[in-house]
Amino acid sequence: MRRRLGALALALLAALAVYWFAVRDRTVVATVSVPQPAATIGSGAEALVVSSTGRVLPWFPIPEGTPLPRLPLAEAPKSGRLAGPALEQARVLGAVPAALRPYLASSRYGESGVDVELTTGIELRFGDGSQAKRKWRAAAAVLADPSITELDYVNLHSPSRPSVGGSGHLLPPVP
Repeated sequence: MRRRLGALALALLAALAVYWFAVRDRTVVATVSVPQPAATIGSGAEALVVSSTGRVLPWFPIPEGTPLPRLPLAEAPKSGRLAGPALEQARVLGAVPAALRPYLASSRYGESGVDVELTTGIELRFGDGSQAKRKWRAAAAVLADPSITELDYVNLHSPSRPSVGGSGHLLPPVP
């Protein structure tokens, strides 16, 4: 009986070795993730691109066409990563839908958190950078609402219940 159990254990060990070294798939799948440019630090030839995760990308070319908003920093952090209010702004700016990107004028960090101003003067108040994509979808829904023709700001702190106020600025044109 012992011999049979020993032979069975040896056969199982041999089968496992054959599987491990000869049969199993050892294919490596490479994945490439291109960083999403969100904003710049500086201007002109000295400008550096910042990703939506807050990483400074000195090698990344500045996109032509639609300019990226500038962060209010004099220089890039030595660590190569943003922190604090600048990171919150990068998260919000990195989530901008392509259709709204041409209408961005500026971004700042104020008392209510991240505020993005559109070219028409409308202020989008995001709070922090959490749920940035949901907040941009809510902003797009408010801006696309045909019953709203003028407003001053859109409060997006709660993306499921955005609020609007004022009547001093026209909505951006429909693309």
